Amino acid sequence: MIQLDVTRFRLPAGRHADLALAGIVLVLCGVAEGQRLGAQWHATTSLVVSWLLAVLVCAALPMRRRHPVAVGWFTVLGTGAYHLLSTVDGPLVVIPIAALYALAAQGRIQVSIALAAVMVIGVGAGALAGTGDVTGTAVFMLTGWLVAVLALGTMRHGRLAYAEEHGRLRATQERLRIARELHDVIGHTMSMIHVQASSALHRMPKNPALAQETLTVIKQSSKDGLRELRATLGVLRQADEEAPTTPSPGLSRIDELISTATRAGLDVRIERHGAAAPLPAAVDLAAYRIVQESLTNAVRHSGARHVIVDLRHGEREVTLSVTDDGHGAARPPHGSGIAGMTERAQALGGTLSAGAGPAGGFTVRARLPFPDHHEPIGGAADDPHSAGG
Repeated sequence: MIQLDVTRFRLPAGRHADLALAGIVLVLCGVAEGQRLGAQWHATTSLVVSWLLAVLVCAALPMRRRHPVAVGWFTVLGTGAYHLLSTVDGPLVVIPIAALYALAAQGRIQVSIALAAVMVIGVGAGALAGTGDVTGTAVFMLTGWLVAVLALGTMRHGRLAYAEEHGRLRATQERLRIARELHDVIGHTMSMIHVQASSALHRMPKNPALAQETLTVIKQSSKDGLRELRATLGVLRQADEEAPTTPSPGLSRIDELISTATRAGLDVRIERHGAAAPLPAAVDLAAYRIVQESLTNAVRHSGARHVIVDLRHGEREVTLSVTDDGHGAARPPHGSGIAGMTERAQALGGTLSAGAGPAGGFTVRARLPFPDHHEPIGGAADDPHSAGG
């Protein structure tokens, strides 16, 4: 038994759909006009001109993508002239209605309304002239059809515009997220390398052994930063590439941040409160990045010597603060780092504040709530690949 796979059949689209519609309408017009030939197949002048108009109107429809307004006016006027010459109520009116819908779907509302008004006025004039084929009921029905076509075209235009804007917004959000990740990774690593390199240059003449140790730390810091950068850029990989095996950074790797900041000359003390349960992936990453950016700013801007990192684990949120004893007033209040930290906290429904303290120094406080349903992660410390590059 022969079986047909209906999934292989596809309706024509685009220009092929216009050609198919024009061909079907032209065949139907030919059948309708054939009734006027009579038994002797006598073709009058009006019959020949009617056929010619039907062919031209149908042939114009496939060109609507290049010249939508011109094709719209031509099909409307050509169809009107056709109905004045022909004694048969042919299906040619489908062509200008299709052109009208296409214009409305493109957002050309004013032109669409003008074309619809011309069609209604033309049919109404025929009804007042008493042609016999056109009645008030026909005018009313045509008006309803045209209003429906305009409404459908306008709705399609609105849906396409919404989908395009939604896609553009998602692309912008993704671009900002990637930019924020790159800023946190590269900014932190480069700041630490800059401080350590400056220290190595200063110690080189007096203590070459200590300078060599500092250069070794710089090498390891650059290696770690490159590993994080590769993991961050993994979101841009192609579909056929392998997923990165390095886990996303989290609070389980906060000791690495403290160790790096210590090598840069900071005395960092961490204070933990509450039971340290596994955190949602987004919260864990945001907390890590906020601590990372805060330590980076302390190294770059504050001239601080001591930093306190306070972590408090709650049932439905985690709160943290990073306080240094540097020059809080000298800190840029609206830098991209603070803006990025604020965006991270707000994206989770939390809050972040940053500013100079009453006794000097600078403090960053963040509250990161948990979503209703979350998937905890084990953190980088649980992964065997997180120790080296």
